[in-house]
Amino acid sequence: MLKQNPYKGRLIVVEGIDGSGKSTQIDLLTKWLRKQGNSVYFSEWNSSELVKSTTRLGKSEKMFTPTSFSLLQSTDFAHRWENKILPMLKAGVIVLADRYSFTAFARDVARGVDPIWVRELYSFAVMPDLVLYFKVPLDVAVKRILSSRAKIKYYEAGMDLGLSDNKVTSFKMFQQLVIDQYDKMVDEFGFTVVDGSISVETQQKLVRAAVDKMLAGWEGLPVHRKSKPSSKSPVSAAGGHND
Repeated sequence: MLKQNPYKGRLIVVEGIDGSGKSTQIDLLTKWLRKQGNSVYFSEWNSSELVKSTTRLGKSEKMFTPTSFSLLQSTDFAHRWENKILPMLKAGVIVLADRYSFTAFARDVARGVDPIWVRELYSFAVMPDLVLYFKVPLDVAVKRILSSRAKIKYYEAGMDLGLSDNKVTSFKMFQQLVIDQYDKMVDEFGFTVVDGSISVETQQKLVRAAVDKMLAGWEGLPVHRKSKPSSKSPVSAAGGHND
């Protein structure tokens, strides 16, 4: 079970199936929070340099079993957690994560891995202060993916599970299994559900409202900027800083 966040920083996570639009929303949120003067750190799933080459090789050679894939993803997460995310939270930074342990809880369990075992793998991490789950109809997600790139990836489609010889059909079947796991976690972890099928602008308004509510009264690490020299301000003219 994930423990409560005891650190000064705040952790905001976006989750959802591929094609849910979550990455667009977290990008907009990152820019908005920085514009508000907050110190923000962004992290994304499967991005650690430690295991990148191994992950690439395993995927290209189709070598992964559900368990080995789960262990490698947790290693990637643990490396980013200890070296990036945790230090930022201790410093009082807002950490925005495009996918978190919940992605493993959804995908790995959809692949048949024991849900309790997977949750124990990530028990060193903390519970985010806000989890935004972008829920979108499966057909909408498929349409978005096929219109944005040439093909669906092998593991993304769950082709390793032998659900179907057709990649699009397999994708739909696998992602439905993932959706089923996400839906179960809404109550378990208190996800804030966002309708991923409405306009990008409306989604962002809902996202900002949820973030504003969560950050109310919180003071983290501010962004310090040098003031421009001014003849009207003796402190600034002397090279001081405005906090």
